[in-house]
Amino acid sequence: MKEYFIQATKELLKGEGLKVVSVRNVAEQAGYSYATMYNYFKDIKELVFICVKDFMEECRQIVETECAEVPSGKEKIRAVFKSYIKYFIQYPGIFELFFLENMYDLGAKQPTSKMIFSFPDELCEKEWDYCISQNIYTKEETEQLKQDLKFAVTGMLLFYLNRRIPEDYNSFTKMVDGKLKQALNTND
Repeated sequence: MKEYFIQATKELLKGEGLKVVSVRNVAEQAGYSYATMYNYFKDIKELVFICVKDFMEECRQIVETECAEVPSGKEKIRAVFKSYIKYFIQYPGIFELFFLENMYDLGAKQPTSKMIFSFPDELCEKEWDYCISQNIYTKEETEQLKQDLKFAVTGMLLFYLNRRIPEDYNSFTKMVDGKLKQALNTND
């Protein structure tokens, strides 16, 4: 039964975002009484935190599948970020949850923030290590690139999803690809 509440919350978050997630809405979506939810979860914040972890795992699996055949190094880092971006384009409610919602409104504030902030680093961890081992980047360059890419990608997604800048998806993907190529210093 616990899984019904988790699934209902995930559907609401993907479809309409955190603003519609309430104990009553989740219970209604799950097909159970709202009082039943408290048998499994301390509060709605705990449920949302579980969903954040589940969304991260879902994104990780998609990225791994889409990037499995890409050669290690710069190319793979670029492919990982493109897949990561595609996930948030497909699920803007999850982007909103991860990057726009006030963490004080969610349970486990600091762990949630740190988990989300370090997620792109985790997705690319093997590739960053590979680049260091192959002397493509130094450790210092790698740390700077990690920060630059996280902030650039989040900013590009923010402007595209909330302001439609650029106006169409093709222009957005070209902009993203150009930024990734520039940041990673790739020439293909």
